[in-house]
Amino acid sequence: MSTSEIPSHPVLLSVMKRRGKLLSYNLIALLSPGVVLLISLLVLPLANILVESFRQYVPGMVGGSLNAPFTFANYVTLLHPVYINYLTTMLWCASIATLAALVMSYPIAYAIARTKSRTIRIALIGLLVGLLFLSALVRVYSLELSFGSVGLGHRIAAVMGVSSNSNSYATFLVIIGLMHHSIPLAALFMTGTIQNINPRLVEASQALGAPTWRAHLSVTLPLSMPGVLSALLVCYTINLSAFVVPMILGKGKIQFLSNLVYDRYAELANFPSGSAIAMQLLVVTLVITYGIGWLLRRWTREGAGA
Repeated sequence: MSTSEIPSHPVLLSVMKRRGKLLSYNLIALLSPGVVLLISLLVLPLANILVESFRQYVPGMVGGSLNAPFTFANYVTLLHPVYINYLTTMLWCASIATLAALVMSYPIAYAIARTKSRTIRIALIGLLVGLLFLSALVRVYSLELSFGSVGLGHRIAAVMGVSSNSNSYATFLVIIGLMHHSIPLAALFMTGTIQNINPRLVEASQALGAPTWRAHLSVTLPLSMPGVLSALLVCYTINLSAFVVPMILGKGKIQFLSNLVYDRYAELANFPSGSAIAMQLLVVTLVITYGIGWLLRRWTREGAGA
């Protein structure tokens, strides 16, 4: 019996179908608990927030009334210039902090990846991991003590030509706070990618006459782009949803959408408005994340085609 005749054999075809159905049932059985847990803990709460965002707020009540009519007023309010200012401030701080973190963490990742001593390399990676496990409050208050009004704040503000109590200096503190968490995270993402790049490729480029900086820009950087892009997406998403950093270092002058959500829920008990702001933050984060991913995939395809 030839190989081409095996799929058409009735007995073998029946056995293959039964095995295929059995594998499908087993796969469904394995995925069912995770799917149920995902729907229960993520999809249903988000759906509840979405429904709540369309309810009319009744003053004097905690949250929206179940009998309250549905309205778009909560979303129309977000078009006010004040809310637009909160949105643009969040995007500006997150963008600057993420780009600065990528630029600063790349040399760190390269130095760790090219360290010859395995013991030192493991110790440095452990240090980065330890920085990530550091409490957010400890991290933020350490920055406040170092760069706030009780630390070097007045001197740094004088060099910048602004007041230490101004919005500009508060923005600077928020960006520093976001970078404090993004740098070790981005360095960890890029270390593994750079470590998998063969250093002989750079040596070959230098042997052909390219200077060191040009060899790294033309060989190391393009090959390490997957790690850079992964770090970009993860750090940018985390910075957009930051809460503790703008709340403490922003001192009420710089607030993100996450802080507005907290104020609506905890301070005003206006659940419909807080839900609308939460949905806005979710949509903005998803659009930016998938937009960057789409642009990067298009850029990768164009580069491969070239």
